[in-house]
Amino acid sequence: MLRIATLAAFVGACLPDPGGFSTAAPVEGAPDMSFAAPQLVTIEGYDGDAMEPFATRDGAYLLFNNSNDPATDTNLFVAQRIDDLDFQFLGELTGATSTSLDGVASLDAQGDLVFVSTRSYDQTLSTLYWGAFADAAVTDVALIPGVSRDEATVVNFDAEISADGSALYFVDGVIDPGAPAPRDADLVIGDRAAAGFTRRADSAEYFANINSTALEYAPATTADQLELFFDRWDPTTPDIAPAIYHATRASTADPFGVPCRVAAIGDALVEGASVSPDGRGLYYHQLDGDRYDLYLVTR
Repeated sequence: MLRIATLAAFVGACLPDPGGFSTAAPVEGAPDMSFAAPQLVTIEGYDGDAMEPFATRDGAYLLFNNSNDPATDTNLFVAQRIDDLDFQFLGELTGATSTSLDGVASLDAQGDLVFVSTRSYDQTLSTLYWGAFADAAVTDVALIPGVSRDEATVVNFDAEISADGSALYFVDGVIDPGAPAPRDADLVIGDRAAAGFTRRADSAEYFANINSTALEYAPATTADQLELFFDRWDPTTPDIAPAIYHATRASTADPFGVPCRVAAIGDALVEGASVSPDGRGLYYHQLDGDRYDLYLVTR
């Protein structure tokens, strides 16, 4: 999740409640015990914070961003895979960098890259961009049309494009000026259209077991879109860190079932799941002291 203090700087004061967010209490099933203990991921040649990992669908690269602290110039980076736990740092993701916050990258199997950037929010009320990824760089970067609600308090601060490029899983968040956390955050799904993506009119039905009065964000899906991983955090209990949850469904026409917390990850501050190309592993970032590192759990 992108740092709310950064996003709040773009949001004006005294704006109306946008509405349309879940009022259901959070539900969850028994903990998911299918994953093994976390293993630290190494990025050779890089020693900074690593957040919001995304393992590309072909297994060739790991995309991530550095710290999203408001005092930091948050940018996207790319590393080349050596093995599941080791990557070679290649540098900034050429073509995606701006002087604003740029992060939370995802990629479909055809090379369409989606990421979050605040570079034009104050003019467009939009934060989701895409471009063409090839040879560890991105070209033809442009705003994704059809996603933003065009409301000054609503920010799309996380997104993932599906492996086949047909769907976009993203977050509507309500940001109050100066607030330390969003007031609301729900998952949304959009379908590929000629120019971008269009919100599904029945999107809330797919996430009826997921969205709640807690904050749901950082969606990640398996290649078949039958499994969903996401973060849930309740800002009314700030001493309890965000946790990563897992939900499944029988077909893409069905809603996701009741989610279960991934038990192996533990109680640390963890966010930003990404499913490994083989579907067996889950990458994520974790706060270790004052530094964010990347980890992998495998089932």
